[in-house]
Amino acid sequence: MGRLKAPPKRLAVAPRVVGYADRQAAERGRDHLRRQNAGKSLRKLYNTKRWRDPVTGLRVKVLTRDNWKCKQTGVDLVGGVNAPDSPIVDHIEPHRGNLALFWDEANLQAVSKAWHDSEKQRQERGGAKGGGGSKV
Repeated sequence: MGRLKAPPKRLAVAPRVVGYADRQAAERGRDHLRRQNAGKSLRKLYNTKRWRDPVTGLRVKVLTRDNWKCKQTGVDLVGGVNAPDSPIVDHIEPHRGNLALFWDEANLQAVSKAWHDSEKQRQERGGAKGGGGSKV
């Protein structure tokens, strides 16, 4: 009986994320594409001083109003970038280009990245009310 050989290349294990070495590289690639396309969509609003300013910006105002706690799970929002407990300011009702709804402070809530990336996305795919959000 002969020795076992390595499997042919067509049977080799596929990478976990197609086109990228790992999940973090895939997320970096998506972020890079978002930045490239920021001028072509509403995503550019998230880079404005009105939204992002660390003292007077709407994002910080909402996080402070909600005491840096997730409104959905109650988790403290203390994580760094891409951590499950990092802070995300989410649009409760999808704005779909409506600038009045985009800037409406009453339509914003502080949530954790883990909740936003799982439950909120599930709601959006299912068409549930309040299913459109934004990631920042």
